[in-house]
Amino acid sequence: MNKQIAISSDRMNVPKSYVTTFEAAGMLGVTLRTVQLWANRGILESWKTQGGHRRIVRDSVERLLVRRGQQQTPPIVDPGVAPIPSAEALRILVVEDEPDLLRLYRMQLARWPTAPEVSLAGNGFEGLVLIGSVRPHLLIADLHMPEMDGFQMLRTLRAMPQLDAMEIVVVTGLDPSDVAQRGGLPNGTAILPKPIPFSELANIAARIAAQNGCRIGAGN
Repeated sequence: MNKQIAISSDRMNVPKSYVTTFEAAGMLGVTLRTVQLWANRGILESWKTQGGHRRIVRDSVERLLVRRGQQQTPPIVDPGVAPIPSAEALRILVVEDEPDLLRLYRMQLARWPTAPEVSLAGNGFEGLVLIGSVRPHLLIADLHMPEMDGFQMLRTLRAMPQLDAMEIVVVTGLDPSDVAQRGGLPNGTAILPKPIPFSELANIAARIAAQNGCRIGAGN
């Protein structure tokens, strides 16, 4: 009898293999809607109970947490600029699969007068993870990437109305005809050609910062 009680006690201490959408949202630091969309897209593994309640596989949540921890970079700010407490920094997410270009983005954006907080991702999958937590004002994305390309990422974003205020700029080496053949881009998406037009991107960032009342710092 005592042995049976001990076994039952051990089982009670074993973590569940699944979590609710509410628990997953709390673990990932995103909204319930984001978790639901990721489950629908297969980014998170899930199933529904007979009662229609969604359950998320815990391992898939933990894998996202590990991946986000490996990819998210510290904000890029000018240490010589004192922040204004009443204003937030402009948040920018760059999604690009070329490591050299990501380093170039990081270096160039650090010099902008807007002194943005910058996050970097290497493909659309990583971009979606960061979008849910960072909530960028501006998304700068390539289109041709491994795992999940820019087209797939932008199609997923179409189904996330809570991100309608986020401005999207695509920087690509693809011709407009190639983009059109792949299904085009969401309405309102700006498209700029490579090599990366940093001056034009800086002007776009300054406009978005002004529209959102973001703080402005001095460039390096």
